[in-house]
Amino acid sequence: MTLREKVGQLFVAGFHGTAPSEEIVKLIKDYQISGVIYFARNVEDPKQVHALSKELQKAAKDAGAAPLFISIDQEGGMVARITDGVTLSPGNMALGAGRSEELVYELGEVVGKELRLLGINMNYAPCIDVNNNPLNPVIGVRSYGESEEFVAKMGVQAVKGFQDANVSAVVKHFPGHGDTSVDSHLDLPVVPHDIKRLKELELVPFYEAFKHGVDAVMVAHVAFPSIDPEKVPSTLSRKVVTELLRGEMGYEGVVVTDCMEMNAIIDYFGIEEAAILAIEAGIDQVLISHTFERQTRAIEAVIKAVELGRISLEHIDAAVERVLTLKEARNLQEGLLDWDDCESEIGTASNVELAQKASEASITLVRESAGLLPLASKDKILLISVDPYVTSGADDTLYQEVTIGSFLERKLPKLTEVISSVTPEEEDIEKLLLLASGVDKIMVATYQGVQHDSQADLVRRLVKKYGDKVGVIALRSPYDVDKFPEVSTYILTYESRKLALKSVSKFLLGEIEAKGKLPITLGTAQVN
Repeated sequence: MTLREKVGQLFVAGFHGTAPSEEIVKLIKDYQISGVIYFARNVEDPKQVHALSKELQKAAKDAGAAPLFISIDQEGGMVARITDGVTLSPGNMALGAGRSEELVYELGEVVGKELRLLGINMNYAPCIDVNNNPLNPVIGVRSYGESEEFVAKMGVQAVKGFQDANVSAVVKHFPGHGDTSVDSHLDLPVVPHDIKRLKELELVPFYEAFKHGVDAVMVAHVAFPSIDPEKVPSTLSRKVVTELLRGEMGYEGVVVTDCMEMNAIIDYFGIEEAAILAIEAGIDQVLISHTFERQTRAIEAVIKAVELGRISLEHIDAAVERVLTLKEARNLQEGLLDWDDCESEIGTASNVELAQKASEASITLVRESAGLLPLASKDKILLISVDPYVTSGADDTLYQEVTIGSFLERKLPKLTEVISSVTPEEEDIEKLLLLASGVDKIMVATYQGVQHDSQADLVRRLVKKYGDKVGVIALRSPYDVDKFPEVSTYILTYESRKLALKSVSKFLLGEIEAKGKLPITLGTAQVN
């Protein structure tokens, strides 16, 4: 391999469009890049994704390059790039509430098999951050919970499931993104804890994943001054990647960056220097998700750094060997089946039923002290549903036509559903208070109410005026209740995907029990 081809194997690129763009084909042809990443912008439906994967692998073969890693963030729940026509797993905190390691494994294997049929051979999942900060804007329900041992157990099952389906799992975000109050898509988070605390908490799930042979690990754009006093993002820190991850923890697999176009990197470093620093730190795969110009500049900068002697060829060779070894181990040279041969295996009734089972097991009743439930056909009910929105850079896009009311209206003829803004104005709140005056029961479906004072204010004012007639369903963050502890009925779904809305509707109607258990501690309830 030439130097250019070797360096190309250390880069993963995103692109725009639902067919191979001119830019991504050029990166494959001119640099023989290691892989690509899919976002929602690359997805129409499973058939199109299958065709796209086939075309991209053909481009690599025509260029004489190694087969591509085709990667995706298909975590489940609120972070998923393919949402229709496939089996969409509940997210990690929902699975954490369900407490079934067996279901986590089975869903990992199901999702993995479907991804592989679509030509996707690497999943940037599971997220094994320990969520112990209620104000974390980017992890939250992407975590299994707040106990490091519990997160480790569940994470290992997801890894096994994906990899038994021959899809590389990528655990993230090393050394831990759970105790941050800043979204690294927007700025550089700093975790102040000492190394003793990190080893006792944040690092525990990673030790377990490494012990069970996870293919790859993604490093976070988070600074840990106790590990590296320079306060650089872990992605660019030799002390984190080489000394801690490789040396002390003995990890020998592939190490991937989070996207290098996040503000935590791009606001502090140029893309060229950031790419060089990442490779020097010990990174094997530099992920640049969006901009062709930055992708080419970064690759050229690393080539030049090797030519000038800043990075040794031996260092590059070792990284390339890890990458190619994994590609061979996962049999990436194996061609895709024809669409007609795999269509019937994707999004099957039995697979979706498994996901629904897991979703129903996640519904958590924190408290119900007023006899508000179940909802009955004789009840005059006002349902206020807060419109979900993209809460962080990890969400990508969020659009769905269904609401809780979509599932309830057939059995509750006296139900009125009103869609509210995530940040209702005073005028909106006054209208809703008035609308609630003539009903028997009021249900409010909040969405990240913990981050939006006016949404919490709506609930508090409803409770003040109507008391125990008011119940809350938290459609994402379980911590919403800490903003309105006076509410007497509080239910958690951990996400607002269709499966979760269907599951909570069945619970509201008394068709299923709420068997989920809190995987985190609330101000009003303890982890159990």
